[in-house]
Amino acid sequence: MIRLTRINRVPLVLNADLIEHVETTPDTVIAMTNGQKFMVMESADEVIDKVIEFRRAIARLPEVVGTGDSQISEQEDEQS
Repeated sequence: MIRLTRINRVPLVLNADLIEHVETTPDTVIAMTNGQKFMVMESADEVIDKVIEFRRAIARLPEVVGTGDSQISEQEDEQS
């Protein structure tokens, strides 16, 4: 999820995985895969940077291995 600001200054949190494309017309318009469109105050480059930052944060999370109460992260597994 990324935090943006609608053109009327109302905060907006978008699922970055559902962004189809970003237009600059001159306002930034984000088209979602479900057909919704949002005009935001951030530039297209800022939106791209936020998506990249979001994906990097996800990539840094340790994966969970196993199911139920026996779940351990890969980092814990490597230490044992």
